Amino acid sequence: MTARPALLLPSLLLLAGLLAALPARAQEADSLITGTLKTISDRGTIRIGFREGAVPFAFRNRAGQPVGFSVDLCLGIAADVAAALHRDLLEPDAPAWQTGIRIDYVPVAADARLPMLVNGAIDLECGSTTANAERARTIAFSPVFFVAGTKLLVKADNPARSYRALAGRTVAVSAGTTNAAVMMRLAGTVSPPLTVHAVPSIEAAFDALAAGQADAMASDNILLAGTVALRNAIGRYRIIGDYLSYEPYAIGFRKDDPDFAALVTATFRRLAEAGTLRTMYNRWFLEKLPDGQRLDLPMSPELSEIFRALGQPD
Repeated sequence: MTARPALLLPSLLLLAGLLAALPARAQEADSLITGTLKTISDRGTIRIGFREGAVPFAFRNRAGQPVGFSVDLCLGIAADVAAALHRDLLEPDAPAWQTGIRIDYVPVAADARLPMLVNGAIDLECGSTTANAERARTIAFSPVFFVAGTKLLVKADNPARSYRALAGRTVAVSAGTTNAAVMMRLAGTVSPPLTVHAVPSIEAAFDALAAGQADAMASDNILLAGTVALRNAIGRYRIIGDYLSYEPYAIGFRKDDPDFAALVTATFRRLAEAGTLRTMYNRWFLEKLPDGQRLDLPMSPELSEIFRALGQPD
């Protein structure tokens, strides 16, 4: 039986009213978005700052694409950002006609990464960044996702066993890192003092060591192992000495933004509770890297406990 026009009219008017209210409600919801989320929403992109040589945390594969443990974590945050904004997350090469939140990868140097967060050039800093009190004065940090420490790398034929045996020698470091600060503090504790040679990147520090321009290279132990593996130089170099510092890694983002900080923490809990943190770890530390090398570094008890506290199943 066909509905009578008189009965349809109220329903049509109600539907029209609901449809008319949708844009207003969307605008009202958008007005509640603040801080980094609003910046990303207005811009239509999330800017992921990444280190280009921090293996296995953030580096370029043979195709030139940013990859790594930290990059995967940042992609998890980006997915939750897009969901919070009710938008699709788009790859950088997605067609221009697609609308959503597009990923924009931005390479960063160690000495420029934190200022780039502060000035808005990037929204997330994904690499091997140590969370400490000094840096927390200017940026905010995610939960810790790795624990490393400063050590030294020397050529295999160098008899040195600690930084003390390098008195009067040159140690290459990446400028703007906590490793550089550690070596500067230790330089004068031996006689003659160490010469600390700051260069733009981890790769440049390794090149200085390989070329004989430095007698050692200082960096986090895992980055030293990753660099040696990526250069197919296992057996030609040795990591020596005690830990000279404690380096808890975290993802950096702009501070004084409680909504964004809550989202980042929620992402880590989601990844932990789903077992994804462990899967990510295994991918980058136990399985083959993109170029075929393996680090074969089981998860430490300390890191396992950190992940368990976030919700990682036993």
